[in-house]
Amino acid sequence: MTGAAGFIGSNFVRYWRAEHPGDRVVALDALTYAGVRGNVEGLAGVEFVHGSIGNTELVEHLLRSRSVDVVVNFAAESHNSLAILRPGDFFATNVMGTQGLLEAVRRVGVSRFHHISTCEVYGDLPLDVDEAFTEESPYRPRTPYNAAKAGGDHVVRAYGLTYGVPVTITNCANNYGPFQFPEKVIPLFTTRALAGEPLPLYASTKNRREWLHVDDHARAVDAVLHHGTVGETYNVGSGHEVDVEGVADTILGALGLGPEYKTIVPDRPSHDRRYLLDSTKLRTELGWAPRIGWDEGIAATVAWYRAHAAWWRPLVGRSPVVEGDW
Repeated sequence: MTGAAGFIGSNFVRYWRAEHPGDRVVALDALTYAGVRGNVEGLAGVEFVHGSIGNTELVEHLLRSRSVDVVVNFAAESHNSLAILRPGDFFATNVMGTQGLLEAVRRVGVSRFHHISTCEVYGDLPLDVDEAFTEESPYRPRTPYNAAKAGGDHVVRAYGLTYGVPVTITNCANNYGPFQFPEKVIPLFTTRALAGEPLPLYASTKNRREWLHVDDHARAVDAVLHHGTVGETYNVGSGHEVDVEGVADTILGALGLGPEYKTIVPDRPSHDRRYLLDSTKLRTELGWAPRIGWDEGIAATVAWYRAHAAWWRPLVGRSPVVEGDW
């Protein structure tokens, strides 16, 4: 599992160890600013390795020496705001890093290579239409991060079609839950509120996202690995949308705080309006459905950050981005 010390990756490692305790996990992560070694290091049945997916020789060695049969690629630069400031880092990791990883997989051979992608590769949707992205929707990325993820998806498909690597892809909605680095909107708002600081809302406060709990995402990937069709892409979405002001209000309400904590900052360039995935294919073909509703999930997430200040306080200030400082 690559990107295993990050948010979604580390939650997936924990999920997999709980659901498949007989499996050994090799957790690879480059430990960039958003990687937290302690998220996975020391977990039973997990071997942590510090390294990059772009280091083809290292990955090839790990695949051979550990007899790896499945690779799940969570590794990515993922913060849209940072991508505006450092686009080269995103293309280097999300495109060329993915290619280096796949080259090692091609040389060694595995039973499955699964790639984690995002709804954002499809572009954005108007706020006032009843539409959703399907797996057949064209790729129309609008930001450097989105374009880099789209490029990585194309690399995955090319290795599947050209070299016969057994690939699958999932495009997921915005995830939330524990262990999310506090630069992303839900932990950013939560940790700032807990610290008594203002919550920076983009000026387009009605731009909205589809929210998926990270544990539901993990179950979806599990379903694709065990029952999905090689070469196919599956959208993973909850169908539940909340705009940025609604997110702020929910978090402030959960903490017993008022609207005076909200402050408006300028939109980032190319701020997408809306994403919504049609996950019918995953639901009907593989029998997956989300189990954690927004109200339950966001309450548990806010409670987790309240109880784990020792985890997030050392991470505050690590992010290279100050929202609104464009």
